[in-house]
Amino acid sequence: LYRVIDSNLNRLKEGIRVIEDIYRFIYNNQEIATELKKLRHLATYKQYNRLIESRDIQNDVLRKTLSSENRRETIKDIVISNFKRGEEASRVLEEIFKIFDISESEKFKSIRYSLYNLETSLNTTSSEI
Repeated sequence: LYRVIDSNLNRLKEGIRVIEDIYRFIYNNQEIATELKKLRHLATYKQYNRLIESRDIQNDVLRKTLSSENRRETIKDIVISNFKRGEEASRVLEEIFKIFDISESEKFKSIRYSLYNLETSLNTTSSEI
């Protein structure tokens, strides 16, 4: 389970960071970048050493990049794909933590819904993306 947590925690934080940096450096949008930064900092797990000990990159059966993951035509494509990455990873974390830490499960559920809400508001109201 720690390997699943490690990979999805990394995926979640990486996805949020990509969107955060786009809104910070490309769109100069402090409000959205700050909101994303808060979510990224919330996405933690206190047993870091267990996560690192469980990491096994060499034996990851899906380590190879799919060709569809290499195609992005616009900044909007990058934003959307990284919202999806973060939402999916937070869902996995929510489910896994239901086994042994319901408060962690609820935290990742909250992050997931925050990402859904932010994605919806940006897609419908922002002319930036």
